[in-house]
Amino acid sequence: MSPFDFLNSINDTKVNLMIDEATEKAYNSFMVNRGLSYFPDTVLLANEMNRLHHASKPMQYSFLINTVRKKKRFSKWVRSQEHEDLLIVKEYYGYSNEKARSALSVLSVKQLQDIRKKLDRGGHNKSRSQNTT
Repeated sequence: MSPFDFLNSINDTKVNLMIDEATEKAYNSFMVNRGLSYFPDTVLLANEMNRLHHASKPMQYSFLINTVRKKKRFSKWVRSQEHEDLLIVKEYYGYSNEKARSALSVLSVKQLQDIRKKLDRGGHNKSRSQNTT
């Protein structure tokens, strides 16, 4: 079972999936709470479950399935994206993510602009070429 199965049962079907130890082990409270945190009507409930992380998985699931109102909820999951400045610093200095983050904290805006100019390879910018057509 995936966290999406549990989210579907909490949000829409209201069918209790927590029937044995295998489903209890498959329940990932972090992912379920994350999925509920995208919506204004369930964000506080997800936060409450994060606050009560020490509660057992069946207790958390039971609270959510009985508290969240039935509604179809869909959203795109936010994925972490590497910051453009971080990529530039990594490429220019050959740093790892960790070193690039610390270098970013000491580099000024002017220095980042200089690095961008040095790494500029020319050519058409994708956004410029789309605007001209």
